Amino acid sequence: MKNQKNNQNKFTFIDLFAGIGGFRLALEAFGGKCVFSSEWNKDSQKTYSLNFKETPSGDITKIKENEIPSHNVLCAGFPCQAFSISGKMLGFNDTRGTLFFDVARIVKFHKPEVLFLENVKNLVKHDGGKTIEVIKNTLDSLGYDVNLKVLKSSDFGIPQARERVYIVAFRKELKITDFSYPTPIQSHKIVKDILEKNEVVDPKCFINREDIVISKDEKNVKDPRKPLQIGKINKGGQGERIYSIYATGITLSAYGGGAASKTGAYYIDKKIRKLTPRECARLQGFPENYTLPQNRNIAYKQFGDSVSVPVLMEIFDKITKAYPNINSKIKKDIEKPYQLKLT
Repeated sequence: MKNQKNNQNKFTFIDLFAGIGGFRLALEAFGGKCVFSSEWNKDSQKTYSLNFKETPSGDITKIKENEIPSHNVLCAGFPCQAFSISGKMLGFNDTRGTLFFDVARIVKFHKPEVLFLENVKNLVKHDGGKTIEVIKNTLDSLGYDVNLKVLKSSDFGIPQARERVYIVAFRKELKITDFSYPTPIQSHKIVKDILEKNEVVDPKCFINREDIVISKDEKNVKDPRKPLQIGKINKGGQGERIYSIYATGITLSAYGGGAASKTGAYYIDKKIRKLTPRECARLQGFPENYTLPQNRNIAYKQFGDSVSVPVLMEIFDKITKAYPNINSKIKKDIEKPYQLKLT
């Protein structure tokens, strides 16, 4: 009976556009219970299922809002799409035809206390700032106070120069006035801290070519929270740049070509190579016991599309401080992901 009572005290959340479960990792660390997840990509569904023993529902556009359980927190890393702006009004109807509309219709029906959204940095400037205004006005019209800020992953304990916009919205009737985003932590990590040993790395990760040029000292790092390019492959285009392991790594990408596509190339023990899938998992702050897909290229795409778990945790910690009811009855030591175990 005691365990049953504790479960009743947990806050609940849903995981939309779930990918491989970054949001879920973050909120479960605070004692939350995921009551619904949705992800259309079959490969991501398989990876999610491997780790959470649950296969997300498919295409959210085909799922009715009344089929989704009620919840306290709605999480979504929704794709950024152009909105059709009529110029007459900004609000719920302006989001039709976009995936954000599906977030909005679920919010309209369930009215969760907290919305926790993530998107690319460019969302703030997308379509001359009109897209973000539609989002803000839509959430406002649905009864939410909206906060947003661009944060960099390398400021929160993982060596990746990933910048994303994070939107936190509270239901207006809660009268939350003291929410603030986390400030950069003092400690930092560099790429060297998350590397596997070369001898255990898949040989396919190594790049052996005659057009490799190293032009800078890898240890001459002025700001370890920013990437330092020290060389190039071929002409040095996207996926052809070589970086120092004594600084932050570049942003992982789900797309792009080049010899070091999706991860960038690094000079490691006098060899040039891409990062491994496990190293990519560490660059997103996923725990060491997270099961990776066997296909390396699928893993690269999934982590490039994913979220930085430690940043989500830092933000959610601020959410719980501004709105203690969300987990005031949870007494749980948070096991932080790999990259937050700072020295």
